[in-house]
Amino acid sequence: MRQLKNNIFANLDWITILIYVLLVVFGWMNIFAASSTDTERELLDFSTRYGKQMIFICLAIPLIVFVLFLNSKFYEQFSSLLYLFSLVLLAGVLVFGKKINGATSWYNFGGIGLQPSEFSKAFTALALAKLMSDRQYNLKLIKNQIKAFFIIFLPAFLIALQPDMGSVLIYFSFFFVLNREGLTLRYFILGVTTIILFLLTIYFGTKIILIATITVLTLSIIYIAYKNKQFLRFNWPIVVIGYIITSLFIAGVGYTYTNILEQHQKDRFDILLGKIKDDSGIGYNTYQAKLTIKSGGFLGKGFLQGDRTQGNFVPEQDTDYIFSTVGEEWGFVGSTFVIILFILLLFRIIFLAEQQTNKFSRIYGYGVASIIFFHVIVNIGMVIGILPTIGIPLPFFSYGGSSLWGFTLLIFIFIRLDAHKKYDY
Repeated sequence: MRQLKNNIFANLDWITILIYVLLVVFGWMNIFAASSTDTERELLDFSTRYGKQMIFICLAIPLIVFVLFLNSKFYEQFSSLLYLFSLVLLAGVLVFGKKINGATSWYNFGGIGLQPSEFSKAFTALALAKLMSDRQYNLKLIKNQIKAFFIIFLPAFLIALQPDMGSVLIYFSFFFVLNREGLTLRYFILGVTTIILFLLTIYFGTKIILIATITVLTLSIIYIAYKNKQFLRFNWPIVVIGYIITSLFIAGVGYTYTNILEQHQKDRFDILLGKIKDDSGIGYNTYQAKLTIKSGGFLGKGFLQGDRTQGNFVPEQDTDYIFSTVGEEWGFVGSTFVIILFILLLFRIIFLAEQQTNKFSRIYGYGVASIIFFHVIVNIGMVIGILPTIGIPLPFFSYGGSSLWGFTLLIFIFIRLDAHKKYDY
């Protein structure tokens, strides 16, 4: 047993590692296809994006080794410090960061950019796991729920100041973790209802939705009170407060949409909801991405044979829209293979999380799965046009060192926690 404990590779989950390697390799192949041309395909040309991504992949190896060599207890004992460190980085980028595409999200070190928000997700997952694994912690208590929300949304707030709203949305994925640990479904129902009211208000307008919502609420309350024969004893003060909050929310959405959002932001919602069609303007990226995926057919055109990919029809095709390259060159079969790989990764992480003998490791594992799930769903949904363009990467596929290293850190911390679950605790 001592020999197993001293050998950090003895209990690594090689299935998860294999899936990780397959995703990284296949991701690089698609970056190569999206960023190379017929006259520029030197594998060792590190001035190209695919060349730089190769460097990022090579640098991920020492990161993995470093993560695995640290004792698994380190991540629990120093989770709070790591979380505070990530907050300092997020706050610092607002002052010392470089502005790219309208967002101050990057540190620049001699031409190499580093995006702290990609790493803060892992450290937030660690901090949340540390909080909730305390024996005295009861998630059913309101004060404890507030503590969890504070840990989740403090980094999200700092990221919103950059502004990078796509990365902010990722922090809502932690509600899956909270739900697993006993948070009532009322929060989930409230969240879904809020999203529906938000979209309906944008589509139909404030007045119509306000009247319709109050009418539906009133009829529902009358029906419930009548059915239970508690009309006079019904908690009407709570009902009145509910009316006020709902009305203020709908009015606030209408005001924000009309007076605060920029025109290009309004256009994205209008395109998503089908109010307008703009394939040459704000909806150009998604339109071209859908055409590119459609052109791949069932089997795809073949590696490096995608004429639309090679013709650069899709802007940002090696970053946020990398899935369009998968669709064209590898077709329906290849796209399905990628999605299956992600599903297998998620199921494997959840399976391992449930096997943990330590609550901290289990909660962190669910955090890892939730973050990756949210990224995959939102990115692919954005590329195929069922979700608005918000600009978040597809894990292991989108070009960028920060994204690759952030997800590598996220996964291999969990692999390290899982590897010695029988010996470190």
